[in-house]
Amino acid sequence: MLFLWLYMFYSCAGSCAGLTTRGSAVPPRAAPLLPGDPGEESSLEEQRAAPDAGSPISSFFNGSGTKRLPQAIIIGVKKGGTRALLEFLRVHPDVRAVGAEPHFFDRNYERGLAWYRDLMPRTLEGQITMEKTPSYFVTKEAPARISSMAKGTKLIVVVRDPVTRAISDYTQTLSKKPDIPTFESLTFKNRTTGLIDTSWSAIQIGIYAKHLENWLLHFPIGQILFVSGERMISDPAGELGRVQDFLGLKRIITDKHFYFNKTKGFPCLKKAEGSSKPHCLGKTKGRTHPDIDQEVVQRLRDFYRPFNMKFYQMTGQDFGWD
Repeated sequence: MLFLWLYMFYSCAGSCAGLTTRGSAVPPRAAPLLPGDPGEESSLEEQRAAPDAGSPISSFFNGSGTKRLPQAIIIGVKKGGTRALLEFLRVHPDVRAVGAEPHFFDRNYERGLAWYRDLMPRTLEGQITMEKTPSYFVTKEAPARISSMAKGTKLIVVVRDPVTRAISDYTQTLSKKPDIPTFESLTFKNRTTGLIDTSWSAIQIGIYAKHLENWLLHFPIGQILFVSGERMISDPAGELGRVQDFLGLKRIITDKHFYFNKTKGFPCLKKAEGSSKPHCLGKTKGRTHPDIDQEVVQRLRDFYRPFNMKFYQMTGQDFGWD
């Protein structure tokens, strides 16, 4: 029976290939890797070396479609909730996204657009190709480079309270380098005078208005969606509704897709794409923050306040961070 099946498959390989491309059948899409799945941290080179749709066998197992440059990119911000947003969006059948962060427009631009496109998943007609690299938002060259690729690219920025974001950023670094200086000592150039050290990336990233000015030189404000990291926790379906509208997608992701995990302190998916099991982000998400001197926290809030007010004006949204 097996030999008969193989004979029929090879006989059909050439003649049947055209049937799927003409729309008479839609092959199954390969499920993307999720955080915690084996191979999530595989390098981009390994992804590029994976079987492609060049042969009948690989086409049969991987499905058909075309690799396209992304029509939408999650450009920031680090520790804002970008991974959660991407994983939530991947539940939508019309969204296909790269699992790893390509870092094309900041670290790998010299490799060229052909290299970048080859990293993308295959999509069918009507599906959106996406990627997310949070460091794009603070990379000076990124806006011009993305605009040069496609002026109509839709951009998504996930933002959260810059003070909380800075502490979360520090917490992540602390988990990797336990011997780093305290958050308090890194915050100030001079603690006696209270001068904030804006050269420290954990502080600098949160000056959202400054970074946004650079993007508005190349993209209209209406082409950028600002997602609240806080509302992603309190009302994930509401924020995902806004994102789906922005991307021109049918509102398929709703309340029924989420449950609140009290242990982790954030929403999780009841059923991830390609799985029948509940799925939460990995152990690197939702780390317990260290206790920070409240005087330092207040000084940071005072520092960020004027930048936050300007950001509210620029975006037309009050994120309520003060």
